[in-house]
Amino acid sequence: MNFLSLFVLIPLLMLGGLYLAKGIKAIRGVMVAGSTALLILSIVLTFLYLGERQAGATAEMLFRADTVWYAPLHISYSVGVDGISVAMLLLSAVIVFTGTFASWKLQPLTKEYFLWFTLLSMGVFGFFISIDLFTMFMFYEIALIPMYLLIGVWGSGRKEYAAMKLTLMLMGGSAFLLIGILGIFFGAGGTTMNILEIARLHNIPFAQQCIWFPLTFLGFGVLGALFPFHTWSPDGHASAPTAVSMLHAGVLMKLGGYGCFRIAMYLMPEAANELGWIFLILTGISVVYGAFSACVQTDLKYINAYSSVSHCGLVLFAILMMNQTATTGAVLQMLSHGLMTALFFALIGMIYGRTHTRDVRELSGLMKVMPFLSVCYVIAGLANLGLPGLSGFVAEMTIFVGSFQNFDVFHRTLTIIACSSIVITAVYILRLVGKILYGTCTNKHHLALTDATWDERFAVICLIICVAGLGMAPFWVSHMIGESVLPVVSHLIP
Repeated sequence: MNFLSLFVLIPLLMLGGLYLAKGIKAIRGVMVAGSTALLILSIVLTFLYLGERQAGATAEMLFRADTVWYAPLHISYSVGVDGISVAMLLLSAVIVFTGTFASWKLQPLTKEYFLWFTLLSMGVFGFFISIDLFTMFMFYEIALIPMYLLIGVWGSGRKEYAAMKLTLMLMGGSAFLLIGILGIFFGAGGTTMNILEIARLHNIPFAQQCIWFPLTFLGFGVLGALFPFHTWSPDGHASAPTAVSMLHAGVLMKLGGYGCFRIAMYLMPEAANELGWIFLILTGISVVYGAFSACVQTDLKYINAYSSVSHCGLVLFAILMMNQTATTGAVLQMLSHGLMTALFFALIGMIYGRTHTRDVRELSGLMKVMPFLSVCYVIAGLANLGLPGLSGFVAEMTIFVGSFQNFDVFHRTLTIIACSSIVITAVYILRLVGKILYGTCTNKHHLALTDATWDERFAVICLIICVAGLGMAPFWVSHMIGESVLPVVSHLIP
């Protein structure tokens, strides 16, 4: 069996173990064992990949395996990884691992919750290892479907509305994506669905590229919170339970940016050069609009949700700049945003679980009541606004430096506008931290609240270590990503 298939097999075994588990301790044991195995597997894969590259491996994708599923349509179970895939698998494993501890005391229907949570995780892992269009789309749908129940059953607030809105909009994007994938397949001659083979043949007519590129980019872009199709994201985040928000914003939204880069840009480079400016304007709007929208929110989850719209907009913005530096920054931003937004949502869930409110106007003086959670919230905020030494700074600086390497007025003007989001982010983060953490605690009931428990501390500390580690030692990650970005970017240079 191929090594990469373990990323699908382990969640499948977890699903079986959860189904057979009796009692809350057995359920937790299955989740901890499975998520730990996935984390160890992703770390081992990272070292194996780096070792292969240092040994002189030149293949674009390593650890490849191909098994024919349906020969008449050339559908195969094709897997392989490059530096970008390895980084995304490592991110996913960290979020699933910490999300397990963030859901430690979830009630009711604990078994059912973890079953859907694991199924979503399996879809994410399968998506990042796939190099076949059909296989990738299949895992993409597996990752999306559980969100409806996870939000609709275990969410809060307007959970039914949020779940329905999210599902309908993402399924609408999937419809565009399916049409685009079929167009790519038949436009390339209808002989293979392997992404590497289609890119090598490079035979999709330009006229067809101009049809399939917008559909494919839009299909993935809906999940990446592309303006104006982002409206599902804040409602979905606000209503989702804590660990689902962590996985949703931390990993699931990254499927959008990854798909835009791996399929739309890579397989249709001429159309990307011709039509990319349209989506560049839309992503620029996402970056600034998301930051401004976060400034006027009063719900902690909505603030972080609109912040995610802004930061995910930066990912698509950098990809459309079509150079190695900016695209490397886009992948770093996916890693950075995944970690810090998971940290934010974990902390918000812990604060809400104690205060029973997410309204900024009802919170103050929490630093005196729950100092550990408050300090961690300050660290998350500083990472979000791009403090040097934390992951946000590395990612955003790489994006803006790479974007400014395009010497035409259009690209540089949009880059300057996007840079304004840094200032706006600093405004709402510093104002938020000052409002809810410092000052006098005005609610007497909050004075009796307790600080984080051991399971919450463990999850939060793991995420902070990753945020600080990426910020202080980014070079091995950026080098691994940069090498993998180059073959794709070379297709995009006109």
